[in-house]
Amino acid sequence: MSLSNIPSVSVIVPVYNGGEAFLNCCNALKTACPAPLEVIVVVDGQDDASTYVAKQHGFRVVNLPTNRGPAVARNYGAKISSGDILFFVDADVQIAPNVIDTIQTLFLRSSDLSAVIGSYDDAPGCPDFLSQYRNLFHHYTHQISDENASTFWGACGAIRREAFFAINGFDERFRRPCVEDIDLGYRLRNAGYQIRLCKNLQVKHLKRWGLVTLLKADFFYRALPWTQLILENKALNNDLNLQTSSRVSVVLAYGFVAALLLSPLWQLALLVAFFLGAGLLWINASVYRFFKRKRGLKFALGTIPMHWLYYLYGGLGFAIGCCQYWLSSLMSTLSFPTLASENLDA
Repeated sequence: MSLSNIPSVSVIVPVYNGGEAFLNCCNALKTACPAPLEVIVVVDGQDDASTYVAKQHGFRVVNLPTNRGPAVARNYGAKISSGDILFFVDADVQIAPNVIDTIQTLFLRSSDLSAVIGSYDDAPGCPDFLSQYRNLFHHYTHQISDENASTFWGACGAIRREAFFAINGFDERFRRPCVEDIDLGYRLRNAGYQIRLCKNLQVKHLKRWGLVTLLKADFFYRALPWTQLILENKALNNDLNLQTSSRVSVVLAYGFVAALLLSPLWQLALLVAFFLGAGLLWINASVYRFFKRKRGLKFALGTIPMHWLYYLYGGLGFAIGCCQYWLSSLMSTLSFPTLASENLDA
C-alpha cells in the first residue's frame, strides 16, 4: 500500500452538552492509530465544557453562536476540513483504535466506493437494561443488513469529499438529530453513488436511554420524518429497520392487541391473539436468540415486550406520517397554505 495513495481522513464531531460521553469520545479519537489528518469539533451553541475538553485534546474547535442542529454543525466542519475522506462521528460514541486504518483501506481498495457506514458494537457503554436493549438491537439490525447500503449513518459514517459536496451535504432543514443522515444517503444513492455497510467498522455507543427519551426519539425524530422521506423518495427498501419481516411484524402486533381488546366480547379472540403472538415470536426468533446469546435468557425475555412496543409505535408513526404527507400534498394541490415539514422542527 503506497503511502502517497492513502486517502487522508478528517474527523468531524458535532457536540452540544457532550458531558462524560464526549470526554470518552475525545480520548478514543486521540489514541487512534494511525491518527487522522485532523479532528474538527463543532460546538453547536454555548457549551463551554465541551469546548474546553476538545481544546485540551488538541483538536480544532469551532464554536457556533446558537444551537442549530447536527446537520448545520457537520456541514460547517466539512467546509473547513482538508481531508480526502470526511468521517462523521457522534459525540456519544467511542471509536476503536483501528477505525481510521479500516476506513482508509476500504476507500483505497474500492475506487468506486463513495461512502461507508458502520454499526454500534455489541458492548454498549451504559449497563442498564433499556440502554443495553436499544443499542444491541441497533447492532443486530446493522449486522444482518445488506452490505450494499441504501442510506447513510451520521454516528459512524465516512464519505469522499467530492461526493459530499456534489450533493450539497446535509439538509439544514433538519434542526434536530433525526433523519438528516438518512436523507443524505437517499440523495447519494439517487445521484448514483455507492454506499457500503462495513460490518466490522464498529463504534461503542455511550448513550444512556430512558423510556421517555427513547419513545420521543423513535417516534418524533425518526418514524414521522423518515416516513416523509420514504414517500418523497419512493424508497421503501427491504433494508435495516424497513425489512419485510419488520413490516409483517407491525401487522401482527396490531392484530395481537386488537384481538386482546376484543376478547371480552368475542371468546375466540384469545385464541386469535395466541396465534398472532406465536407468529410474532416466530418471525423475530433470530433477534431473541441474539439477545439470549449476548445477555442470557432473562434479558432476552425482557426484550420481547419492548420489541413489540417498538412495532406498535413504529407502525403508528408510519400511519400518521403517511396521513401528514397525503394531507400536505392535497392542500398543495388545492393551493391552500400548508404546514408541511413542520415536524422537522418539532
